[in-house]
Amino acid sequence: MCHGPPVGHDSVGGLLKTLGYSLQGNRKTLEGSHHVDRDAQFGHIAETVQAAITAGQPAISVDTKKKELVGDFKNGGREYRPAGSPEPVRVHDFIDPTLGRAAPYGVYDIADDKGWVSVGIDHDTAAFAVNAIRS
Repeated sequence: MCHGPPVGHDSVGGLLKTLGYSLQGNRKTLEGSHHVDRDAQFGHIAETVQAAITAGQPAISVDTKKKELVGDFKNGGREYRPAGSPEPVRVHDFIDPTLGRAAPYGVYDIADDKGWVSVGIDHDTAAFAVNAIRS
């Protein structure tokens, strides 16, 4: 049996606030703002890329973007629609097994200053990444 007034998360939050606490996110500060090898790393990459381009070899930059659910799910973007008629979307973000999840890979040809994105919905694998580059 409980004694005293009921206490919930609002009560605890109020008490913490009176004690000088507040909700805060992490801050990346432990190593400082400048890593000693950062300039050397980027210098080495730039020299290697330039040597490859000069030799007529390809130089590309590849990265994967955030995977997204495929289907009628809520997202952070906005679009113009008639007033009072927002796009209806699902309440829960459970993956649709028939549509899957989109895995976009961006490929940028540095010498040609052209890029493209390949989007897969099957599996996010090394084979898919290689195929994105090959394309």
